[in-house]
This record gives sequence, structure tokens and C-alpha cells, in this order.
Amino acid sequence: MGYRTLLRDHRGLLGICFLALFTSSLGQSFFIGLFQAPISERLGLTPGQFGSAYAVVTLIAGFAVLRLGPSLDWVPPRRFTLSVMATLVTGVLLLTLSPWWWLGLLGLGLVRFCGQGMMTHLGNTLAGREFVALRGRALGLTSLGMMLGETLLPPLIAALLVWLGWRELWWLFVLVLAGCWLPLLLRGPWPAAPGQRHARGQRPNGPRPFRDPRFWRLLPLLMMLPITMTGLFIYQAAMTRDLGSTLGIYALALTGMGLAKLPGALLGGRFVDRLGPIRLARLYLLPYALALLVAIVFGGHLGVWALMVGGGLAMGSQESIATSLLVRIWGAEHLGTVRATLSASMVFATGLAPAVLGVALDLGANFSQVLAGMLAFLAFGWWLAQGLLRDQATVRSG
Repeated sequence: MGYRTLLRDHRGLLGICFLALFTSSLGQSFFIGLFQAPISERLGLTPGQFGSAYAVVTLIAGFAVLRLGPSLDWVPPRRFTLSVMATLVTGVLLLTLSPWWWLGLLGLGLVRFCGQGMMTHLGNTLAGREFVALRGRALGLTSLGMMLGETLLPPLIAALLVWLGWRELWWLFVLVLAGCWLPLLLRGPWPAAPGQRHARGQRPNGPRPFRDPRFWRLLPLLMMLPITMTGLFIYQAAMTRDLGSTLGIYALALTGMGLAKLPGALLGGRFVDRLGPIRLARLYLLPYALALLVAIVFGGHLGVWALMVGGGLAMGSQESIATSLLVRIWGAEHLGTVRATLSASMVFATGLAPAVLGVALDLGANFSQVLAGMLAFLAFGWWLAQGLLRDQATVRSG
């Protein structure tokens, strides 16, 4: 059974997961960044003030995902999706129409919470929980929704801005997405929630990841890519200058990263199903480790291309590997809880990573030294997870 069989037999559920990942684009940094200037102007904020406010609402959104994300384990997914979409629309209306800056920031926070947070959580959790034999392939196909958003929306927005204002564009996208969701909400093949909510005052009987040493041993490995790639995106000017490249080459390499995500997702999903997430977790960061090494040793245009393409290959495969690994360790019935904790941890870390890298650069570090630190972080995360991965492999073979 391969991708063709999966699409033929489960296209309805895959469509729900795919659309959730595509809808998450509205809350992703790449999408909001395209409108940073007009949003700042409307809210009366300087670029620096906008950046600080953005970091604050992102951290608050992370706490909200940590608090509300586990509800997907007991709330019916259809109702969960309807609530998230209603909140997302409310956030867009507040952001685009509010006459007060604080209410506009609330709208921005709701967009971040529902987009990057809950829609991503919904798509990946459903795909990881509802598919068993073909879980890796299902997660690989689902992740293409986010890749489509990253690839399609920036040039589409640039073209539409010739005729429409930024607020009209947001309204248009929300209307199109609502039109796509409506038939799925009415007639889609929605699964049931796997469990029931614990009674008030009763301790939850599911996993508590922050109190589980296994989660902490796995976390650096899974957070390595989001943290370091965020740093490369934010400090692209310093990276290209210190490596001896140009921003034009970086822009072309970004396209290469987007193209590299496709085989990363499809091949990663296939190999997860064939070899299992334990083996893949030990290997999938290898292209990125080699890319960091090439960039440190050779620099130049080659280094920038290596970072983007190697990062794209690893990023494409990460979601299918990470979610399958969480199911393997904690079980599919608790995936909402564990994945919400992982998502919140990534939001916190990616919010703090630019500040840490900025301090290092301000202290005089060359970007090659920053890349060496990233490679050391990768090696540490890989080493820390090895004992847990070995234990899980032993449990499976036993």
C-alpha cells in the first residue's frame, strides 16, 4: 500500500489534515511578515515595538496551546475545528478593523494561536492518530499543506497587492478558507475523540510530558531544526555577509529549500512506514549536519545553498518522524496532550532563539562560529536521545 492507495481510500480525512496545515499559513511568521509594515502603521508601532509585541503574543500563544491543545484528546475534532476557525476569523477581524492598538494586538495573538498553534496541532494530531499502518505516509502528505502555503502565498500576495489593499487580502483569504472548510465541516469523515475529559478536580490519567524524563531527553533533538532555522531566517543578512555570499543567492536558495522539502516529506513518510521512526530519528538530521559542516568549512554561495537545501530535506521529514515517535512512546490516544506540549515548547524556544543569537552576534561572534555552535547543539541533541531510542528499539524487539 502506497500513496496512491492512501489517497484513494482516505482522501476525505487526508483533505481535512491537509487543509488544516494550509490554513495554518495565516498565523505563520512568513505570512505575517509580508504585512509587517502596514500592520505596524495601522497599530501605530515602530518596527522595534512591533517585533517586541510579536514576541510577547507568540509566547502567550504558546502557553495557550499548552493549555488548550490537549483538549483534542477528548473534544470531537469537528467541534474543535469549528471553534478554532471561529476564533481565527475573530482574530483577523480584530487585527484588520480594530481602531485600538491593544485590540489589534489581541487579534494578532489570536491569529498566531489559531494559525501556527492550533491548526498545525489539529492536522498533525489527526494524521498521526487516525492512521496506523501508513502513518508516516499520511503525515508526509499532510505536511505538504504547509509547504503549499509557503510556496504559493508569497508570490500570490505580491501579485494581488497590485489591486487590493492588505486588509482586503486578509478578508479574501479568510473567505476562501471558510468556503473550503464548509463542505468538510458539513459532510467530512470526522473521527470521534479517543477519550473523555477527566472530572473537575481529578488528576488527568494521561501522560504529563514535562514531568517525564523521556520527553526532556527527546526534546533537544526535535527542537534543533526549528530553533536553528529560525536563526538563519532572522539573521540572513549577517549570515550571507560573513559567509561571503549575497542576499540574492539566499533568496534563490530559499526556493531550493522549498523544493527540497517535497522529497523530504514523501521519502521520509515512506521510510517511517518501512523502517520505523526509531531508525529514522537517528538519521534524518544527517543532511543538515553535513550542510552545517559544508557552510563552516567552505562558506560562500555553496554554504548558503547547502544550509537551505540540507535544512529543507530534514524539515520535510521531521513531522512524520516526530509525530510517529510520540505515538510510539506515549500512544495514539494521548497524542493531543504530548504533541501540544511539544508544539508549545517549540514556540517558546523559537521565540527566544533569535534573542540568544542576537546577543552572540552583538558580542562579536562570526556567523561561522554561530554555525559551529548549531552543529554542537545538533550533536548534543542526537547524543542525548540515543539512550531513549535504544530503549524503545529494545522494547519493540522484545
